[in-house]
Amino acid sequence: MPTVIAHHDVKDKNHWLASPRREEFFGPLGVTNIRTFVDPQNPSQVALLMDVADMDAVMGAMQTKAASDAMTNDGVLAETLVILVEE
Repeated sequence: MPTVIAHHDVKDKNHWLASPRREEFFGPLGVTNIRTFVDPQNPSQVALLMDVADMDAVMGAMQTKAASDAMTNDGVLAETLVILVEE
């Protein structure tokens, strides 16, 4: 099971941290052990570290309206999203 890092910018760090949408979106896809990170020098830069059982399912889900809606709800600036996969 690969570990994945996703980093991106957000409009409001506190709103992003408090949001349950990550678990709601990724949980049904088999994503576990989701951890959040914030750049202390620039709190609008954040990251997730998570274990992904099925990368194809997650990458497919990231192309859906549900993913777009979740990112919009959380204040994610989608154009800044970078996904890194453990090799």
